[in-house]
Amino acid sequence: MSIYLVQHGKSLSKDQDPQKGISDQGKEDSIRIAQVAKMYKINVSRILHSGKKRAEQTAMIFHEYLEPEKAIGKQDGIAPMDDVKIFAQNLKTKSDIMYVGHLPFMEKLVSYLATGSEEYIVFKFQNSGIVCMEQHTGDITGWNIKWALMPRID
Repeated sequence: MSIYLVQHGKSLSKDQDPQKGISDQGKEDSIRIAQVAKMYKINVSRILHSGKKRAEQTAMIFHEYLEPEKAIGKQDGIAPMDDVKIFAQNLKTKSDIMYVGHLPFMEKLVSYLATGSEEYIVFKFQNSGIVCMEQHTGDITGWNIKWALMPRID
């Protein structure tokens, strides 16, 4: 089983939207990546988001295209500055869940799962991008990056 980690779509500035919802570019990128994921028949059982407007909007786009069996939900513990170690200890790996969140949390989580340390950035996220990770042993740090879909190759 895998987990799918997504950085929310590119957001508006606080001046444009105090809640920082996703921008038109963020919507376009999220739709494009969701379409590619659907084409590859990515099977997500549920999509959870941080509760922030931009993450929820991104989750809704992915939900529309990937059509998981369960409804979208809010996941505590994936806000930008939350502790990745606590999240990793409670991670359910047998459910193919997509988590839509923020930086620096997502990059630190990938690093922690892959290396046992959140200090080494092993993958650079892009807004609307997906990183698929799979657990290859039974312990917390036995994870690898299986694949990634990013909106840009630059």
